[in-house]
Amino acid sequence: MSAAPGRDGCVFCRIVAGDAGAHVVLEDEHTVAFLDHTPLFAGHTLVVPRHHVVTLDELVPESISPLMATVQRLVAAMPEALGCQGTFVANNNVVSQSVPHLHVHVVPRTRGDGLRGFFWPRHPYAPGEAEAAAARLRAALNGRAGGR
Repeated sequence: MSAAPGRDGCVFCRIVAGDAGAHVVLEDEHTVAFLDHTPLFAGHTLVVPRHHVVTLDELVPESISPLMATVQRLVAAMPEALGCQGTFVANNNVVSQSVPHLHVHVVPRTRGDGLRGFFWPRHPYAPGEAEAAAARLRAALNGRAGGR
């Protein structure tokens, strides 16, 4: 399920508008949540803002709370609805984002479910490297109005 860049070719914008089919599980004035068409497990849901933005850093601060409130509602409902023990919440962007419209994955998880695709190799910092990385991040954050 890929989409051309921009609102007109965006499959998620078409779902939000009701012009493309999806199994919508929750919607409000700010967000739409629908089942991923190729789920990791049954109930794997995508939460999108109604307005088109590509990445999380493009989302205006006042839209973050409604987006995460929808994610939280799904996280709370999944164990009862699906019998899972917990959830995995993820956001991909740029590197592995299949649709260029911000979306948060809410994936139901159960111990022993076999999901091993999230391998995060750890790389300890060399002496002074953590301090330098933290300084660069602080400088970048201080240069952005409102933390954006």
